[in-house]
Amino acid sequence: MKLAPITLFAYKRLWHTRATVEALQKNVLAKECELIVFSDGPRTNADKADVLSVREYLKTVTGFKNVSVTERGKNLGLAQSIIAGVSEVVNQYGRIIVLEDDLLSSPFFLKFMNEGLEYYKDEDKVISINGYLFPVIARLPETFFLKGADCWGWATWKRGWDLFEPDGEKLLGDMRKRHLKKEFDFNGAYPYTKMLEDQTRGKNNSWAIRWYASAFLNDKLTLYPGRSLTKNIGTDASGTHCVKTDLYESQISLNPIEITDIPIEENRSAREEFGRFMKEVQPGLGVRVKSMATNFFKA
Repeated sequence: MKLAPITLFAYKRLWHTRATVEALQKNVLAKECELIVFSDGPRTNADKADVLSVREYLKTVTGFKNVSVTERGKNLGLAQSIIAGVSEVVNQYGRIIVLEDDLLSSPFFLKFMNEGLEYYKDEDKVISINGYLFPVIARLPETFFLKGADCWGWATWKRGWDLFEPDGEKLLGDMRKRHLKKEFDFNGAYPYTKMLEDQTRGKNNSWAIRWYASAFLNDKLTLYPGRSLTKNIGTDASGTHCVKTDLYESQISLNPIEITDIPIEENRSAREEFGRFMKEVQPGLGVRVKSMATNFFKA
């Protein structure tokens, strides 16, 4: 099996970065995988010391086939850092596993990502493999598909990332022209369209809402695990545009996810369960919704 490089995006949070790397080091396949890190430059003079401390730590990281660190000379911001880094790596390797510096992973995260990439490498309908699962109540299938793409521990191929459209105006115009707003918003359960509108107005710079919209408009599917393989530890108000919340906290599976032959179509029951979860945690369109949206598809 061809193993994809792990691409990690880091900035100035030493504790979070260390926790993310240490969880990865415990993964099955970690020693056989390359780790490529992009360290963004400081946004302000006040950030320099924290960025430097992260970079000093990254120089000590072992436990992988190879570790390389690109230290950006200037601050790109999370969105541009990810867009540029993913493009660079996927164009070189053909496939990629992506993590930010605030994601703990199951010991079987890399196994699921790589097996999913290999299993669906020739299936054009599938755009990505996802590691995170909402803390829904219902028991979901071992694996299932949903339309679109996600952002908390994921993987794709060059053919998938080639569909990424960075122009939010173009995406929004296509969404409106095709009357897809309701479906895009999980039948009104979550304000994804507003997030995309805000991106076009400069109110956020989310790469993830554009990734989701790009996949959605191309009618592509993402493979999900029935148990979460990642946990976000950045919803503690320490990250870019994040506020403190435990609404998304999922228990990480300590057992592997088995990839088997399933219909390559959206799982309607899983979609309904996602919509139900979204509605339950955000009963109105007030501050709480804004906080959730900011956290989930952060810039």
